[in-house]
Amino acid sequence: MRAYLGIGSNIGDMAAMLDRAVEALTATPGIRILDRSADYRTPPWGKTDQPWFLNGAVAVDTDLDPHGLLDACLNVEHDLGRVREERWGPRIIDIDVLAYEGAAVDDARLVLPHRYVRERAFVLVPLAEIAPDLIIGGERVADALEQLDRTGIERA
Repeated sequence: MRAYLGIGSNIGDMAAMLDRAVEALTATPGIRILDRSADYRTPPWGKTDQPWFLNGAVAVDTDLDPHGLLDACLNVEHDLGRVREERWGPRIIDIDVLAYEGAAVDDARLVLPHRYVRERAFVLVPLAEIAPDLIIGGERVADALEQLDRTGIERA
């Protein structure tokens, strides 16, 4: 199945951390990287009194079910040193499952498509680079992005 992941970091060598996350995902059984966006420097969202982020998007083919893919992403975060201390706070690495082909999930662990994907330009800018025609919530990613303010988002 095809799935789309968002990756981000705002602590340390952010570009190296995104590279390490993609390498770790590549090494995960059941995940094959198909495409990766450029990295984008983006202002923080939600909790704004923190350093800017470096964000990107990755398209994968996976044999894992949606929850298995989530678990794989959480394992990569853990292995790379992610500690969850504060919601929307600074993080060394963040990997979100944004969408999973043919799946609609809404439970305590996972919501697919990601509940905020169409509200966040920092997610849609890199996602539109690799999947502009992807339909999320009945709307093309490229069209959803056109409705958002992209102020401060720049290709790294």
